[in-house]
Amino acid sequence: MTEPLWTAKNAVAAADGQLTEGGWTATGVSIDTRTLKPGDLFVALTHQRDGHDFARAALDQGAVAALVSRASVCTGPRLVVDDVQDGLERLGVGARDRSEAVRVGITGSVGKTGVKEALAAVFRAVGPAHWSEKSYNNQWGVPLTLSRMPVNTRHAVFEMGMNHAGEIEYLADMVRPHIAMITRIAPAHLENLGSMESIADAKAEIFTGLKPNGVAVIPGDDEFSPRLIKAVQRSGAGLVLDFGRNPSAAVRIVSYDQGSDGAVGVMDVMGKQHDFQLCLPGVHQAVNAAGVVAAALAAGVEPELALNVLSSLRPIQGRGASFYASLPGSRVIELVDESYNANPASMQAAFSVLGVRMPHGRGRRIAVIGEMLELGSDSAAMHADLAGSLTDAGVEQVIGVGEGARHLMNALPADRCAAWAQTPEAALEALYDIAWDGDVVLVKGSNASGVHKLVSALRHKVPLTSN
Repeated sequence: MTEPLWTAKNAVAAADGQLTEGGWTATGVSIDTRTLKPGDLFVALTHQRDGHDFARAALDQGAVAALVSRASVCTGPRLVVDDVQDGLERLGVGARDRSEAVRVGITGSVGKTGVKEALAAVFRAVGPAHWSEKSYNNQWGVPLTLSRMPVNTRHAVFEMGMNHAGEIEYLADMVRPHIAMITRIAPAHLENLGSMESIADAKAEIFTGLKPNGVAVIPGDDEFSPRLIKAVQRSGAGLVLDFGRNPSAAVRIVSYDQGSDGAVGVMDVMGKQHDFQLCLPGVHQAVNAAGVVAAALAAGVEPELALNVLSSLRPIQGRGASFYASLPGSRVIELVDESYNANPASMQAAFSVLGVRMPHGRGRRIAVIGEMLELGSDSAAMHADLAGSLTDAGVEQVIGVGEGARHLMNALPADRCAAWAQTPEAALEALYDIAWDGDVVLVKGSNASGVHKLVSALRHKVPLTSN
């Protein structure tokens, strides 16, 4: 029989609260009535909307109890705490402390969600595994993920994000990882942090939470690698593993042959060479794979097994997945969905992937580029700098979306500027106007640029409206 995730007795002890009714057992933890499942413990967070307004509905939908700070919001089983966020964090720490799982924390300016998903796939191959859902990497996502961790978990992966200094340190202290990994340092959240050095320092906060004699996994190709190593040395790490293409890296890419749908190559792991194959196109994916192998090795997983799992992975929605879309006039385009988020580094990686994709027939390479946000005073120059990489990748037509993208359009040769659009709705109309049968279309931009709406409209064949 599967052990329940939480009993009323265990939950009240962990959350440091009071029960109105005992005797229940929870099989899950939920913060959203739209996705709540019968048997869940409902947590009435107040970050965006006051979850107390939905406590009654959660119980009516099958929640076994509601974690609240106001007992009067409803009748029924309630776990009452002084502060719901604090109660959730206490639940998370309680789940951490009762489990013997090897915990891996992952952060970085780019690639952290993809690396988290890949490492979780590796861990699933060797036993009970637990990992962050979607990109649940913030002040509520991390403790929620912890609180959902079953007792019998063998390996767990936690993604940690931030846009201000101090956030990663707080999350890492909750997770207390045995292995802490940084994927890469790149210009993201410059508006809040001010400099690349500050970004590196903020990401390096993950090492402050390392368990004594834990393992730090760092990007060996990164210009801020020496700065990260100094941060590791100030922590309680017992070992550093670096990864990338650097000849001295502990896990390094020896050779790499990229095609339109993936790559083959050779990876050296601590002095032993292994052939590898990826269905994830782009040299950045090979570097990410090296990081996954390094973290897996630190967790006791053999490189051969990790590489075998990695060979079966496919791009996911918003991060490189592609599909064919039908447009009016019997036109069919291949759309490469990189719409989840963007900064200069991830833009460059996406362009390199587009550059090896072959259009069909007389088709061309087209890029729909949403603006990049939170880049600070250098935003205009960073947008303009994308022009050369787009040209090098053989992109023949570009549609810019949002104010920041104006600077990109101004830097491009005139014959490559298809249109500038204020909104994703206008960008979709522009794409309808210029697309040819056989085109390969990359869509990439920050979340707030809204270009993911364009992808969704084409994927589901629905009109894109501004509401």
